[in-house]
Amino acid sequence: MLEVQFAVANGVSRLDFPLPPRFIFGAGTSAYQVEGAALEDGRTPSIWDTYAHSGYTNGANGDVACDGYHKYKEDVHLMAETGLEAYRFSISWSRLIPNGTVSVNAKGLQYYNNLINELIDHGIEPHVTLFHYDTPQILEDEYGGWLSKKAVKDFVAYADVCFREFGDRVLHWTTFNEPNVFVLCGYDSGMLPPNRCSSPFGINCTRGNSSTEPYTAAHNILMAHASTAKLYLKKYKAAQHGEIGINIFSYWYIPYTNAMEDVIATQRANDFFIGWFLNPLVYAQVKDMSISLQMDERDLVADMAVMIKLNQSNVPPGQLPLNPAGLKELLEYLKKKYGNPPIYIHENGQSTIRNGTLNDLPRVQYLQSFIGSLLDAIRNGSNTRGYIMWSFLDAFELLDGYKSGFGLYYVDLDDKNLKRYPKLSAQWYSNFLKGRSTSSDQEIEVFANISDSTQYQFSQ
Repeated sequence: MLEVQFAVANGVSRLDFPLPPRFIFGAGTSAYQVEGAALEDGRTPSIWDTYAHSGYTNGANGDVACDGYHKYKEDVHLMAETGLEAYRFSISWSRLIPNGTVSVNAKGLQYYNNLINELIDHGIEPHVTLFHYDTPQILEDEYGGWLSKKAVKDFVAYADVCFREFGDRVLHWTTFNEPNVFVLCGYDSGMLPPNRCSSPFGINCTRGNSSTEPYTAAHNILMAHASTAKLYLKKYKAAQHGEIGINIFSYWYIPYTNAMEDVIATQRANDFFIGWFLNPLVYAQVKDMSISLQMDERDLVADMAVMIKLNQSNVPPGQLPLNPAGLKELLEYLKKKYGNPPIYIHENGQSTIRNGTLNDLPRVQYLQSFIGSLLDAIRNGSNTRGYIMWSFLDAFELLDGYKSGFGLYYVDLDDKNLKRYPKLSAQWYSNFLKGRSTSSDQEIEVFANISDSTQYQFSQ
């Protein structure tokens, strides 16, 4: 890796933040997006395999992806070289328990043990997500996945295996990744698996009911999260001393004008994206969201300490303007509305066209501006405890396959070894994490020009 002598141009460095374990910086991925080895060692398909192989992702799929299943040692070495303090990844339910329930796959168990051990050996905290949009297809076929209460029981059993097998080394657990997006896109618009919707809300669906199914799935996911958290807190926390939370995706909506109707509309939008899932967990109730909790379910979620994992990744270039200050405002909103719970930023990153260039200056500018906004929020009292940028590698992206990437590292898909190359952002983030001296935007621009003229030789 080339040495780059700059960090955040606005005068912020890693040393301005609390040190581990109070606050950590890292990067993340998910199982289907990087592991590959889709048909190896007993793994069975998830709904993402089915969706990708149905032609919805530009003809791309995660059968090989970044081959993280075989290259995990190399990747962990790069993480350590970069200076990551934490790595967020997900466990593939259908790799660990191929039938969805009961039988644990020894090869899958060995892989995740090896990955976790490798991370710890390099001084990197594993942050594990249990569900990242990837219901085992066998359970989708058997009883409709998250439309059935059976999924709650099976998910808790799967989580129990993970806590039992990995919890002696994993202290940071997340039950679900972006359940609000998962149910809206999977059961309302139908644009993501399991591809269920109905007119006029969704298109290209052959089954589903957009008026009811998102709420049914959301209800069952909330029950699965609450049941899993209760299991961890009662059975494992005393011995393992870990923590567990749920991940929510959020935009930060702002009023179009100062008119009262715009202010009310903005609050409604934030309530729908955030409150839909957090209100039941914090207040044991939801208003006007078509979710009603029975008395035993209210008892389950009431008074539960909520740890929030937050995703606020940028959409592909040219769709929405960046608003770094929105992160500070969002964290301030969560502090006031939900009692300042512990928060980890799980996904925050800039998408760029995947064209092989290593000069990703827009990503550097994105990171420095959002990290600066995060520091402002922390100085204002936010109980944020970590920033895990998205993503460590250019991976299989769930909306457009391999046409865009969020990665610090470029993966050469034309190279049989899928060689990784550090981008400008990897070098910037590494220097930031290592507390290097700050410099000006002009110096960053100069280096970017030099970096752009010093390209690696990719496979042809």
